[in-house]
Amino acid sequence: MDGKIDGKIGDKIGDKFDGANPDYTIATAEQLEALYPEPPYGPAIVKETDRITPQYRKLIEAAPFAVLATCAPEGLDCSPRGDPPGFVRVVDEHTLLIPDRRGNNRIDSLRNLVRDPRLSLLFLIPGVGETMRVIGRGTISADPKLTESFAHNGKVPRCVLIVTVEKAYFQCTKAIIRSKLWDPASLVDRKTLPTAGAILAELTGDKTSGAEHDRLAPARIKETIY
Repeated sequence: MDGKIDGKIGDKIGDKFDGANPDYTIATAEQLEALYPEPPYGPAIVKETDRITPQYRKLIEAAPFAVLATCAPEGLDCSPRGDPPGFVRVVDEHTLLIPDRRGNNRIDSLRNLVRDPRLSLLFLIPGVGETMRVIGRGTISADPKLTESFAHNGKVPRCVLIVTVEKAYFQCTKAIIRSKLWDPASLVDRKTLPTAGAILAELTGDKTSGAEHDRLAPARIKETIY
């Protein structure tokens, strides 16, 4: 099998991928600029700012979901963050506050931030094509005044991420349109994909009971959501 199926390379797990022709590898800024010789679309430049403007604030406060990207010497991490709209608090033009809600205790993002404060955020708003991007630096605070201000159903986050904004801009709708992300007709039937238990069973050679994991999951999530 040569890894090419119906014109696509590597369509299936197990397909052989022999690599791309090295003659076409783009490895320098000059090669990249030659591949994309056109200047950036004008609004793509002027939309970038070093602060949260009143209009950008509206987008952030409308978002119930964000993706947090961080880095460290070992590599990168990208983690979802979600809560009711407005969970990312806009303090001023240069400061955001994000509660660290209860998770799986891997704390990958936080481990990265204590060593390298650089971060990036991508905000998504259901039904809206534009996304919002923020680049800056993060500080982790366990100040009770901050954590208690984010209490939800009596549950207080252990810490709050303080984001100092360095860049902010919106992303156009093309990716959302192409993906049909908010199109109801594109919703995937969950039953067509493997459950978390099935994945864990596969990875552990059935040492983890997939059926038991899935059976307990609803109650576990309800008890630990905050």
